[in-house]
Amino acid sequence: MFATLMLISKKILEWAPNIHLLGMFTMLLTLCYRKKALIPLYLYVFLNGLLEGFSLWWMPYLYIWTILWGVTMLLPKKLSPKYAAIVYPLVCGLHGLAFGALYAPAHALMYGFDFKTTLAWIGAGLPFDLLHAVGNFAAGLLVLPLRKIIERLK
Repeated sequence: MFATLMLISKKILEWAPNIHLLGMFTMLLTLCYRKKALIPLYLYVFLNGLLEGFSLWWMPYLYIWTILWGVTMLLPKKLSPKYAAIVYPLVCGLHGLAFGALYAPAHALMYGFDFKTTLAWIGAGLPFDLLHAVGNFAAGLLVLPLRKIIERLK
């Protein structure tokens, strides 16, 4: 259900460039379900490829979301709500900011970019990464309250 929710939320927000709830869901599920969060995460990646096509743009999705999962796994399990309210949106926002740089190694390999071309590609995408960061930060504000709800329901 979470994988479908992730996919539907992405489709609904496609009108806004690089604005979505995927980072928020990735962090939320990781904080609540730890390793099991990889199940809906990779189901989402598979469903996205199934719906949009398993082409070259899709391949970095196999590792980009796992990086956010890994960073979230490294956060303290018992982070105080005061710090969590700051850390969760920041991590989510930084993942959005780094998205182009995280995508770049795959593009460099697939398209034969040299280092200079890779840096130019990252630079050209920076305005979209900034938008991505702002959107992810805003969505990251939902992580703490939604985590509290899920923990209560569990």
